[in-house]
Amino acid sequence: MGHDMLDDMRGRSVSPVFVGREEELAALTESFDEARKGTVTAVLLGGEAGVGKTRLVQRFADRCVADGAHVLFGGCVELSTEGLAYAPFTAALRQLVREQGPAAVAGLLPDGAARDLARLLPEFGEPNSDGETDTGRARLFEQFLTLLERLAEHRPTVLVIEDIHWADRSSRDLIAFLSRNLQIPQVLIVMTYRSDDLHRQHPLRPVLAELGRVHGVHRLDLPRLSRDEVGQQMTAILGRIPEYAKVEKVYERSEGIPLFVEAMLESGDDGSFPESMQDLILSSVERLPEETQRVLRVAAAGGNRVGHALLAAVSGLSDVELETALRPAIAGNVLQIADSRAYVFRHSLIREAVHDELLPGEHQRLHARFAQEISKDRGLVPPGRAAVELAHHWYGARDDRWALTSAWEAARKSFKAYAYTEAVPLLERVLMLWDRVHDAAELIGADHTAVLERASEAAYAGGDVDKGAKFVKAALSDLDETREPARVSQLIVRWAAVKNSKGQPGVIDDLRHALRLVPAGTLDWAEVITPLSRHLMLRGEIEQAGQLIAEGLRWTREHGDRCLEGDLLMNLALGHSLDGQLDAVITVNEEALEIGREEGSARIITRAMANNVDVLLDMGRAEEALSLAEDGWRIAKKYGRLRGSGLFILNNWSEVLEAMGRWDEAIDIVESALSHGPSLRTRYALLRVRADIALARGEMQLVESILSEIGVFKDRAEEFVQDIISNARLLIGWHLTKGEPAAALCEAERVLSHPKQSSKAMLGWRLLSLLPTVCDAAQDTEPERSAAVRAHAAEVAAELSVTGPVVEAYRLTYSRDFDAAAAAWERLNRPHNRSKALLRAAGVAARAGDREGAATRLEVALPLATALRATPLVAEIEVLCRRVGGTQAAHQPSELLTPRELEVLRLVTQGRTNRDIAAELFISAKTVSVHVSNILAKLGVTTRGEAAAAAHRLSLLS
Repeated sequence: MGHDMLDDMRGRSVSPVFVGREEELAALTESFDEARKGTVTAVLLGGEAGVGKTRLVQRFADRCVADGAHVLFGGCVELSTEGLAYAPFTAALRQLVREQGPAAVAGLLPDGAARDLARLLPEFGEPNSDGETDTGRARLFEQFLTLLERLAEHRPTVLVIEDIHWADRSSRDLIAFLSRNLQIPQVLIVMTYRSDDLHRQHPLRPVLAELGRVHGVHRLDLPRLSRDEVGQQMTAILGRIPEYAKVEKVYERSEGIPLFVEAMLESGDDGSFPESMQDLILSSVERLPEETQRVLRVAAAGGNRVGHALLAAVSGLSDVELETALRPAIAGNVLQIADSRAYVFRHSLIREAVHDELLPGEHQRLHARFAQEISKDRGLVPPGRAAVELAHHWYGARDDRWALTSAWEAARKSFKAYAYTEAVPLLERVLMLWDRVHDAAELIGADHTAVLERASEAAYAGGDVDKGAKFVKAALSDLDETREPARVSQLIVRWAAVKNSKGQPGVIDDLRHALRLVPAGTLDWAEVITPLSRHLMLRGEIEQAGQLIAEGLRWTREHGDRCLEGDLLMNLALGHSLDGQLDAVITVNEEALEIGREEGSARIITRAMANNVDVLLDMGRAEEALSLAEDGWRIAKKYGRLRGSGLFILNNWSEVLEAMGRWDEAIDIVESALSHGPSLRTRYALLRVRADIALARGEMQLVESILSEIGVFKDRAEEFVQDIISNARLLIGWHLTKGEPAAALCEAERVLSHPKQSSKAMLGWRLLSLLPTVCDAAQDTEPERSAAVRAHAAEVAAELSVTGPVVEAYRLTYSRDFDAAAAAWERLNRPHNRSKALLRAAGVAARAGDREGAATRLEVALPLATALRATPLVAEIEVLCRRVGGTQAAHQPSELLTPRELEVLRLVTQGRTNRDIAAELFISAKTVSVHVSNILAKLGVTTRGEAAAAAHRLSLLS
C-alpha cells in the first residue's frame, strides 16, 4: 500500500501507542546488533496489507536513530513495476543529498563515480553515456555498495526499503546484489513486502527464495494482532478502555489487522467502512474472471469457510469446473485452501464485501440453496456445525418457519457445548420471529416465556448481566404468580442475581418473596434458600444462614440433587472463610468441587476453584493459589464462563499477586479483566485491588478516582462484610497518606462499630493491623479518641480467631511486635508488608537509642520498597535513615532537609499560607514557594497535607 493512500486512510485514528510487536521489535534490534558486528546484512519483513509493517519499521528506525545510527528511507510505489527504475534507491540517495549536499556525497566515492549516480539523481551532473548496459549497471551497483560502506565507516547505517513487492526489475537485482555482497560491519538493510500480494507468478518470489539462501539475511513475518492487542490498540485510539462487546466485534471483523481496526473506529459505531477501504478490498476481486467472481459470490453466502463438496453442490459445478473457476481466486490470494478440502476467504472483510454485492433475490436464493443442501447431507459441514449453519442459512433465505425452528435447535446445541454467547443471538432470533409463525410454540415444544427463561440463562451464564435482566423482566411480565408461583419464584431468584451483580439493594427482600411463593421442603424451595443463604453469609448473618444451609443439605441429600448440594456446601465454606476456619473452607470447597466434576457442572467447578484461590492466599500458600487461578481461568474459558466466574477468578488471582508484591502483573490482570466488561460487583472488587497498589505507590489521583467510582466518599450503604471492611481500609489508608489522621480515626471508629467483624486474614486482621498506625498519627491531636479506638480494636481482636500464618503475621503487626512480624512476612514472601514492619521496628529501635539496630533494619527495608516503587514508603525509610545516620543502599540519597526547610515545614504543618510564612521568616513568597516544592520532592509527597503527615510520622519536627 503506497504511503499516500495509507495516510489518507489513517485519518486521525492511528493508535498513539505502539501496541504489541515487542517480539518483532526485539528481533529487528537483535539483527541490528548483529549487523554492527558484520554477521547480518539484511532483514526481510513480510506481512499482509495493513498489518503494521510501516509502523514497526518506523519504531525500529526511531530506536536506531536514538542509538546514533544513520537511517535512510526508500520506498517502492506501485508504478515501479511499470518502469520507474531504482525508485527506492533514488529516494534514499535524495535524502542523503538533502542532509549532506551533493558535494559531500560525491566526496565519499572514488573520482568519477558521481557520474554513475547521476543516472539516479540530476544533482550529480551529466550521466555516463553507456546507460543501462551491463557494465554501466555493474558500476552503478558497485558505487552504491561503496557508498553504504563509506557511510558505515562514520556510524552505523540502516537502509529501509518498503514495499519491495512493487520493486522494479533493476531494484530487485540491486537488492539481491547488496544482500549478497555487503560483507562489512555497521550496515543493515531492512526490506518490507506484502506477503498477501505474492501470487505464484510474482517476480519477487524468486528473489525472496534466493535471498532466503544467503547467509546473513533474516526472514521475519509480522502476524495479525491477538484479541487482547486489538483491545490495547482501541484503548490507545479512543483514550479509554472500550467495552468488551465492542472489542469482540472489532476483532472479529478486522481479524487483527491494525489498519482495519483503525478504519472501523474511524467510521464510527455502525461498523461500515470508508469508501476507499471497500474499494481497496474489492479491487483484488474485480480483477478476476467473471465466472470466478460468480463462484466467489456463492462462496460468500456460505460464510468465511466453505467445504469443496458443499460449494460444488450449491454452485451446480462439477469438481473440475469448480477447481477451474476458483484457481484464479487462489492465485490472486483472495481465497486460500484450508484443511479438509475447504476454501477460506483470506480475510472476512473480503467475504463481507463480496456478500454485500449480492442482489436481494440472489442473496435469498443462495442461502436457501445452502440450507437445502446441508439439510440433505449434514456431513457437508464440519461436525457439530450443522445446526448453527442451518439456522444461519434459513434466516438468510427469509423462511420464517425454518428459521425459527433451526434457531431453537441450534441454541439447544450451543447450550450443550457451553457456547452461551452464541446461544443468545439464536434465542433472540426465535423471539423476533415468534409473532410471524402462528404455531411457534407447537413447533418447538416450548412457550414464549420458556424461550425468555432460556435466553436469560444463556445471557447470565455468558456474563451479560444487562441482557439477562431484559429477558427476566420480559418473562416476569408474561406470568401471573398466582397461576404459576414456582416459575415466578425461579425468575425472581434470577432477578435477584441480576440486582446483586449490579450492586443494587433489596436482594434479600426479593429472595424472601420468592421463598413465600413455594412450599417448604420442595425442589423450588431449595432453589430459593441456596441464594438466600449465600447472601445472608455475605452480610455476616452466619448463624441464620447456617440453619438454612443445614435444612437445605438434609433435603438435597435425601432427594439426591447434587448440584444444589454443591452450591449449599460452597455457601457453608463462605461462612467458614469469614470466621477464619481455613481448614474447614478447603475441605468443604473440595467436596463441592468433586460434586461439580461428577455432575459436569461448570458453574460449580469454577466457583469452587475461585473460592479456593482466595482461601489458599489466606493460608499463606500463595504459589499454589497462583497455579490454581491459572487452571481456573483456563477452565472458565473452556466452559464459556469467561465473563462470569472467569473474571471472579481473575480478581482473586490479582489479589494474590498484589499480596506477593508482584504489582505490575496484578495491574495487567486487573486491566485485562476490566476490559472484558465485568458485572458491577466484580468491577468494584478489581478496582479495590488496583487502588491498594496505587495507594502503596502514592498515585493519589488514581486512588481518588477509584474510591469515587466505588462510592466510598458518598458513604454508599454496603451490605456485604467484605465490601464494608475493604472500603474502610482503603479510606483509612487514603486519609493517612494525605496527612489527615483525624479523618482516618473517624473512619476507624465507624468500621469498628459495625456489628459483623471477620476473622478472615485479608479482611478483619488486615484492617486491624492498620489501626495502631492510625492511633499513633492522631495521638497528639486526638488523645482521648485514639485511646478509645485502641481499646475498641483490642476488644474486636480478642473476639477474632487466630488461624494460619497470615493471620499470625497481621496479629504480630497489630500487637506492635514488628521484628517478629517482619520475619513472618519474609517467610510468607510479602515484601511490602515486610518492608513496612522493618520500618516500624527501626522506628522503635531509634526511639530506644539503638541507632545501629535501626540502620540495619532500614538497609533491608529500603531495597524492598524501592523494587516495588512504593514511593511513600521509600520516602519514610529514607528520612529515618538520615535521622539515624544509616546508609541508603539501592537508592539515590535525597538531601536532608536544610534548617531553613525545616522552619518552613514547621509552619506548613500549622496550616500557614506561603504569604504568612514569608512574613514570619522575612523572605519573599516566591522563595517560600521554592522551599515548599523542594520539601515535597524530598519527602516524596504531592500536597502540603501529605507533607504535614510525613513530618509527623517521621518525627522531623521533634
